[in-house]
Amino acid sequence: MSDQPAKGNDIKQPPGQGNGRANPGQGAGKPGGAAANANAAGGQRANRPNAGQAKQAAHQPKPPAQAKPAPNPQRVSQPVKSAKLKKRHWSVVFSFILFVALPIATVAFYLWEYAEDQYASTVAFSVRTEESSSALEFLGGFSELSGSSSSDTDILYEFLQSQKLVEEIDAAIGLRAMWSKPENDLIYAFDDEGTIEDLVVHWKRFVNISYDDGAGLIEVEVRAFAPADATLIAQTLFDESSSMINSLSDIAREDAIGYAREELDAAVVLLQGARQAVTTFRNLHQLVDPSVDLRTQAGLLGNLDAQMAAALIELDMLAAQRKDDPRVSQAQLRIEVIQRRINEERGKLGVGESGEGEVYANLFGEYESLAVEREFAEQRFLSAQGAYDASLSEARRQSRYLAAYVLPTTAESSRYPKRFTTTAVAGIFILLLWATVVLVLYAIKDRR
Repeated sequence: MSDQPAKGNDIKQPPGQGNGRANPGQGAGKPGGAAANANAAGGQRANRPNAGQAKQAAHQPKPPAQAKPAPNPQRVSQPVKSAKLKKRHWSVVFSFILFVALPIATVAFYLWEYAEDQYASTVAFSVRTEESSSALEFLGGFSELSGSSSSDTDILYEFLQSQKLVEEIDAAIGLRAMWSKPENDLIYAFDDEGTIEDLVVHWKRFVNISYDDGAGLIEVEVRAFAPADATLIAQTLFDESSSMINSLSDIAREDAIGYAREELDAAVVLLQGARQAVTTFRNLHQLVDPSVDLRTQAGLLGNLDAQMAAALIELDMLAAQRKDDPRVSQAQLRIEVIQRRINEERGKLGVGESGEGEVYANLFGEYESLAVEREFAEQRFLSAQGAYDASLSEARRQSRYLAAYVLPTTAESSRYPKRFTTTAVAGIFILLLWATVVLVLYAIKDRR
């Protein structure tokens, strides 16, 4: 009887509690199911509230029922329509054919149909300088005069690209005629009516110069429409380059011996003047060498002095014997003649009272001055001649020349124009340009 009110006042349990907990344990098909059901029944009886608890639970408000979430509706995707080429797609395809495929085909057609075969000739050389030290230290500065701020190879490299070389080769072998042989090749052939500036531009296209500044080696590849023409151009180029290097060597040699040559020329002029002065003096005074005449006059004066001494001795002896001896007068006359002759000879030497002696002394002094000047000029000439010979020998030892380590070659097959490479490069360039333009146009359209 006490169990009925409890059954009538039974409270609903929230989900997951009470009977809900016992339901999972009720498994009829699992082993030990009877024991689990017995335990669950015992638990229910233990959890049943008494009468007082049921009344209190009846007065408490019921918790609000929780709303169940609405099920998510499933989205049904519509079928995608098949892609179709639009007008802009066809314009891109048409532009690709017009601006990419057609130009590349045109380039290839021209290279294989109209471009003439080109043959290459190679020549390689370097500038060599032979220098050896000189034994004369005072000529050591001459070797420095031939140096320059830039090397001879740098000068030659610039010369190979100059208009001067192109003019010389054109005048020597007819460069215009060689490069204007093809009639249908409008791109690679030269217009024979072009100016020298046009020929220089064409020269840079057909002449490839490689310069190794570290080793000082220059390699030149010359192209022409015939193997013999390419070889001839390369040989002429080498000859003109060798002439230019020889001219540089000549200039350096002239600089090295220029000072010595000037000194030698001045010494020659001085020596000529001194010798001419001596010759004029001799012709004017009728004297070859006054020193010889002086020695002759001195010998004659000494002889007269000896005769005078002998005559005086003889006179003294005659006077001692007899004063009226006629030989005494003859001895006196002889003494007077000898004395007069002595006075005349001394007058010639400039030691007497006559004016002629003073003139002779002046002539002798003038000749001595001219002789000293001539001797000095001769010594200066000999010194200048030795310096000039030494500087000339030094300049010859410091010679420049062009040494070819690869002589001009003769081609047996055509290597130019490089048709496949040119077509590929042109195709890549055209394709990149076309792609850039298309992307720019699409970017502008998207911004609008």
